[in-house]
Amino acid sequence: MQFGQLKRRDFITLLGGAAAAWPLAARAQQDGRVRRIALLQSGSESDRRLMARLAAFREALAKLGWIEGRNLQTDFRLSLDADRIRAYAAELVRLKPEVIVTSGIRSLVAMRQQTRNLPIVFSGTSDPVGQGFIESLARPGGNITGFTNSEPSVASKLVEALKQIAPGVDRVAMIFHPDNQNAPNYVRVVEAAAADFALKVTLLRVRDAAEVEAAVNAFAGEPNGGLVLPFDSVARSNRDLIVALAVHHKLPAVGDSREFVEVGGLMSYGIADSAFFPRMASYVDRILRGEKAGDLPVQAPTRYELVINLKTAKALGLDPPISLLGRADELIE
Repeated sequence: MQFGQLKRRDFITLLGGAAAAWPLAARAQQDGRVRRIALLQSGSESDRRLMARLAAFREALAKLGWIEGRNLQTDFRLSLDADRIRAYAAELVRLKPEVIVTSGIRSLVAMRQQTRNLPIVFSGTSDPVGQGFIESLARPGGNITGFTNSEPSVASKLVEALKQIAPGVDRVAMIFHPDNQNAPNYVRVVEAAAADFALKVTLLRVRDAAEVEAAVNAFAGEPNGGLVLPFDSVARSNRDLIVALAVHHKLPAVGDSREFVEVGGLMSYGIADSAFFPRMASYVDRILRGEKAGDLPVQAPTRYELVINLKTAKALGLDPPISLLGRADELIE
């Protein structure tokens, strides 16, 4: 089930308990000014990583003095559907929040179409300058700032790592949502890296779990295939399904986050910055206290990590080379 405007009990659970209870908002207004922010997220409730990050975001805001139900009101919307995201963007802008937080390229695009004045703090886009959202990383200008998820060039590491751990692979499929505006950058990088290893590339454009299953099943119909999953909301929301299909079809698969490996995926290479959403909270705090979004530099990831699931490697009949194991930040057994 997708959801957008959260039910009261869901929002309380997401944001960490009684401190998030909506009835406190009325009392908070008697104690002082209640500030309003909005969150528009590309994803689903099944994405555990996103849910954990949102909880970390709330906790970081609380440490900075912004308590839901006391001096802060948060309007939250979540979806993978592009039309619904656009509708939510318009709805949230009408509520006149003081800061808008977006996650995912579709959310940022939808919100930018709605406002050029309200401050926006984004995450989940890889080339904000190239896509015209900001003037420069150091000084974004306008009403937008935020945190890039990775450079598209990182996708080449996924292909390289896949070929190292599974040298018999001669075909690789990339899974992504067709509306992902970051995807063309990743496709170019994956195709260039694949050419270096004489790999044939198949692009699996999928919108939901049913399309994921059909696409992976079809790709697995021929031998010697592997999967690469750069940053994409539909791939993350269907992480468990993709892992199950990969194991069933004995497809070596490399994702962009350690969560992919933790649920049984073979290997991941991606951001290792646990302070990602708390850092976003610091930007929300600074804007609420008077700074301009366009004056806050866009920040890039500070560290990447390679994680390998040895149990999955064994199940797939793979023997990771010592050189790859030596570079791994973590081995899961």
